[in-house]
Amino acid sequence: MPETTYPAAAAPTAGPPPHGAAPTGFTPEAARQETAQEFSRLVASLAAGDLEFPLPGSGRTGDRFAALCSVAERDLCLARLAEGHADALAILSELDGPVPGPAERWGVWAAEPPGGGVTATRVGEGWQLDGLKQYCSGAHSCTHALVTATAGDERRLFAVAVRAPGCSPVADTWQAIGMAGSDTPDVRFQAVPAVAVGEPREYLTRPGFQHGGIGVAACWYGGARAVAATLRRAAAGRGPDPHTDAHLGHIDMQLHAAQTVLERAAAEIDQDPLDLAGGARVRSLRVRALVEAVCTEVLTRVGRATGAGPLCHDVRHARNVADLTVYIRQHHAERNLAELGALVARPEDAR
Repeated sequence: MPETTYPAAAAPTAGPPPHGAAPTGFTPEAARQETAQEFSRLVASLAAGDLEFPLPGSGRTGDRFAALCSVAERDLCLARLAEGHADALAILSELDGPVPGPAERWGVWAAEPPGGGVTATRVGEGWQLDGLKQYCSGAHSCTHALVTATAGDERRLFAVAVRAPGCSPVADTWQAIGMAGSDTPDVRFQAVPAVAVGEPREYLTRPGFQHGGIGVAACWYGGARAVAATLRRAAAGRGPDPHTDAHLGHIDMQLHAAQTVLERAAAEIDQDPLDLAGGARVRSLRVRALVEAVCTEVLTRVGRATGAGPLCHDVRHARNVADLTVYIRQHHAERNLAELGALVARPEDAR
């Protein structure tokens, strides 16, 4: 994965804004609108060929992860929508789904928390969806989404037009400050026409499901780089300090390890895109767990090294910290580690 570089940002000034200057404002609604506009521009850049997320297993998976990391280093909320769009395009390609139009903005709404959920019912030649789907990123800005639903005794994946009658975000169901701009409320489905994508359970059993999970980790890694940049600027501005330098050195080592693991994962995916060796699940669990641990370490050490100043006076840094804190909770922590341990203990179960 190539190193991502950006123009150096000016170090934030300590203390409150100068007398008479208005502080930079932030509201969840403003963040949502800002991210939606950037998402539209990003999809337009993809259509124009100015930006590319190569398909996983195409021989350029490293470029895919690097592109996701780059977007995340710029803005984690935008990366959440970009990753969903890129994942949807990969799924549609893998499962021979509808061909997306160049201006369409896709999401993947596949969260399955306890209780409720969406059901799919046959209606003539097609399907319709009913129920409540939680955690629908880009609910107001996506034009289409891939939605998991229960069809009889099976879980299936369906493509829907988000603006179809009967598909509506539920007000006040996304109260997050961190990842506010990702626009991830509940969505209510009432007799929404849908197109089945793939066979029952194929969304989960295809190798690309595991490859996509590592793409999310690439976004986490980009977010950690953005948080770490605040400490790098602080260290450069204050001169040698053993404690600051020690924190920065540890963070650099951790980020290098995460980048190396992502690069190796990309190479392994390109070598075995169909997972004939059966190692995709273990790979995904390992990479996601390591990157999540690195992100946690970066959040802790940057906070200890810089104190409250950047969190209180640097809006971009405060948002980066809040966003990353929420985003890495997509990792299921000890539950995922327990699964990894069981697979390592009984490798015959890994396939």
